[in-house]
Amino acid sequence: MTDQKIFFYNTATRKKDEFKPIEGNKVGIYSCGPTVYWNQHIGNMYAFLFDDILVRALRYMGFEVKWVVNITDVGHLTDDGNDGEDKMEKGAKREGLTAWEVAKKYEAQFRESLKLLNIETPDVLPRATEHIKEQIELIGKIEKNGYAYRTSDGIYFDTSKFADYAKFANLDLDKIQEGARVEVNDEKRNPSDFALWKFSPTDEKRQMEWDSPWGLGFPGWHIECTAMSTKYLGDHFDIHTGGEDHIPVHHTNEVAQGFGGLGHQTADFWMHNAFITLKGGKMSKSSGKIVTIQDLVGMGFDPMVYRLMVLSSHYRNGMDFSEEAMEPAKNAWSRLKRLVIEWGNGGKVDENYKKEFVAALVNDLAMPEAMALVWKLVKDEKLSDEDKKATLIDFDKVLGLGLDKLKNEEEDVPEEIKKLALDRQKAREEKNWSESDRLRDLIKEKGYLVEDSSDGAKLRKI
Repeated sequence: MTDQKIFFYNTATRKKDEFKPIEGNKVGIYSCGPTVYWNQHIGNMYAFLFDDILVRALRYMGFEVKWVVNITDVGHLTDDGNDGEDKMEKGAKREGLTAWEVAKKYEAQFRESLKLLNIETPDVLPRATEHIKEQIELIGKIEKNGYAYRTSDGIYFDTSKFADYAKFANLDLDKIQEGARVEVNDEKRNPSDFALWKFSPTDEKRQMEWDSPWGLGFPGWHIECTAMSTKYLGDHFDIHTGGEDHIPVHHTNEVAQGFGGLGHQTADFWMHNAFITLKGGKMSKSSGKIVTIQDLVGMGFDPMVYRLMVLSSHYRNGMDFSEEAMEPAKNAWSRLKRLVIEWGNGGKVDENYKKEFVAALVNDLAMPEAMALVWKLVKDEKLSDEDKKATLIDFDKVLGLGLDKLKNEEEDVPEEIKKLALDRQKAREEKNWSESDRLRDLIKEKGYLVEDSSDGAKLRKI
């Protein structure tokens, strides 16, 4: 393990705290995963790239990490709080599929996005629908401890029983009270109370519903994360991550559930990434303003270009996305690939550079500084090319760009794929965009990506 002290920004304390695992060199991380009712866009994937860098960095520094990412396939309501329609049921109506088919379809898109971005597969990917028993058990504990009450539409957490409810997100409960004048559920004791279990409607049959001690229904959105994180990481674990939009509602309610059911906060560190913006506005499914990783591939971008772009941002600052902003990253990626392929093997990792690299990691994952170091290394005329390559490939254990797999990549492409790529290039020259897109998709089906660049189209195995 590194001898340098590690500091991460902790939302729970609103400052950089020194990170020390609860148990030796073992680290438990829980990340809020996708709600699989629609495609995951590049803003969603920004969060998982942050998680991946965090996991890779800790492993690089010698820690044994267990990473859990949940799959929300039931219970996430359309207002992201307590009311509205379940997003899975809504997705099923939109697409003419069953809720289960929608979940399967968009979980597959999420998994493909992870693969395209070279995000390491989490150690556990639990689905909410496969952990109803654990959620019911936790709700029972919360109820037994006096934190829950029943209304006509479900079981709710009584936030007035948890004195520190507003503390985690610095909530102004008076403003929540003012906003509750149009509150749908007037049976709630407090506007901030949230659903633990929702009853199925009496006038229609839900696709996803289960028996419980309180009646037929389905879990609220927040309970799944507390139930599954503690199942796989224990009642007290190291780090919980998610987008900054989770702070005022989802994670505030998770904190409350931890105290209500277990008597304490479940995670020591709560780490949150900022947003990707699209032309100045938040990227969101509700607005229809989204770009997926698959869309980037369709535009001719290697997904590693997006990963490199993300590596140049700090997770707490986010970044603004545009196709134009991808171009510098695209050029940088082309240069980095060319150098790594050209440089010889057999070099040694430079320990001075490695120490500087770790210094950036332990300072709240200061990736812009880490990437500045990468380019400093590339330009360093005092180091041999072989040592540069060895050091870069060592850094890549965190960067995750797949630099160790770049050698002779083009030479291994089958002739059939090369011919399809030439046919596609001809279609592009003739401005036959539909044929160009068809050939691109066919090449992808056969396991390769086409990356368009000023030097011509490049092929890469998925």
